[in-house]
Amino acid sequence: MRPFRPEPLTDFSKEENVKAIRAALENAKRNFGKRYPIIINGKEYTTDKVFKSFNPAHKDEVIGEFYAAGEREADLAIESAWKAFDLWKNFPAEERAGFLFKAAEILRRRRFEIAAWMVYEVGKNWVEADADVAEAIDYLDYYAHQMLEYAGNRPLAHIYGENNEYFYIPLGVVVVIPPWNFPLAILTGMTVAAVVTGNTVILKPASDSPMMGYLFMDVMREAGLPDGVINFLPGSGGSLGGYLVKHPKVRMIAFTGSRDVGVWIYEEAAKVRPGQKWLKRVIAEMGGKDAIIVDNDIDEKDIPFIANQIVVSAYGYQGQKCSAASRLIIVEEVYDKILSAVLEETKRIEIGDPAEGKFMGPVINESSERKILNYIEIGRSEGKLVFGGEKLRGGIYDEGYYIQPTIFTEVPPNARIAQEEIFGPVLSVIKAKDFDEALKIANDTDYGLTGSVFTRNREKIYRAKCDFHVGNLYINRKCTGAIVGVHPFGGFNMSGTDAKAGGPDYLLYFLQGKTVSERL
Repeated sequence: MRPFRPEPLTDFSKEENVKAIRAALENAKRNFGKRYPIIINGKEYTTDKVFKSFNPAHKDEVIGEFYAAGEREADLAIESAWKAFDLWKNFPAEERAGFLFKAAEILRRRRFEIAAWMVYEVGKNWVEADADVAEAIDYLDYYAHQMLEYAGNRPLAHIYGENNEYFYIPLGVVVVIPPWNFPLAILTGMTVAAVVTGNTVILKPASDSPMMGYLFMDVMREAGLPDGVINFLPGSGGSLGGYLVKHPKVRMIAFTGSRDVGVWIYEEAAKVRPGQKWLKRVIAEMGGKDAIIVDNDIDEKDIPFIANQIVVSAYGYQGQKCSAASRLIIVEEVYDKILSAVLEETKRIEIGDPAEGKFMGPVINESSERKILNYIEIGRSEGKLVFGGEKLRGGIYDEGYYIQPTIFTEVPPNARIAQEEIFGPVLSVIKAKDFDEALKIANDTDYGLTGSVFTRNREKIYRAKCDFHVGNLYINRKCTGAIVGVHPFGGFNMSGTDAKAGGPDYLLYFLQGKTVSERL
């Protein structure tokens, strides 16, 4: 078994890789519109309710149709998951890890196929979709390695006359509620963390990306995972998700999504309902209002690189990342130069169909588009619009949810567009008189997920390490693109429970410690 190494990204400057992704896109398109079942204990189920997954780049294109699970299917899945748990919890850690290693190999083989479906279902470009699949592979490999480290007895102090053991056991049935913006990576990470630690899972995929959940199930079935260990329940987030969260036989909820939903889950999970024998455990990874600080202590020759990193952070995947830069705080001494470079870099962004390899595609759906455009209208009264600010129209743009990359300057730090998560391609630029004020502005938010600081001053770097209150701080680089095992990911404050996905402590959330003392 080789040591864990992050999966390399695909080089799309190579013609063979371009041909491979185009062939995969063509094949996926030939299979649009099929209907997919609920999967409980390895068996397929249908209901009288069906919902559709659409391509946000061509909003009338149906990716697939999915049977929607309800309370009856939820009850059956929970019962099946508990039965499977009785067997699965006793599988040796090496065997559970083996299923993950095998699934990682299957994903490597099916990489272009699954990336192509992701391009269509959630509007990611080739590079972003490929990176999402690579991250899913990393989660499989990394958590399998981590479980092998946690297996067996943990070291304890020795006392005469007793044999003492301390080891980890799984919790039970875990409900996994992933987001649509990393529809394979985060779904995979949360689910296999539960599975490799010996738990069983009810997987409720995001309503905008059920196809990615179905493909993940297909990979795990190909890997030979026993029936009932993962149960696939597509359906409404409000009704089905709410029912699962409140169910007394659910032991844990792993959620990634919006602040409002995360706070609701945290509150509801804390209530002990009739028939419930435990306090539910919750992972709630929520939003961000991430800031990039550009200090005056920079080398002028680095300005083009800094501008590129800002633009990639703000507009990569249309700003639909909880780690995306939505605030740019510039020390006044370099303000004009940095702003000018960012504007020039933004003007070069190609916007169009992500299936054609364009950098920036559509936002996920009509509701998201409406919300973003509403925030842009708010921004017009709070700051100065210097770029973008419109829904794109004409030609292909009328077929999807395309919004211009947008920049506001002269934004007060307490403005709504500087405080509330927009989750779209909108950047608020704020001027600070010095590094101290920039740091104060950066911290003046309810969130604390990611942040970046560009400076060559070692004292200021140390200050940022100590005082920039975010879970993931990046120095002289972009604030997006966390790598499993390299940048354990999770945030402070209203960004969530800081479970640090892809880190050495993450699996402990899915385990409980047991002490056994035997008198000799």
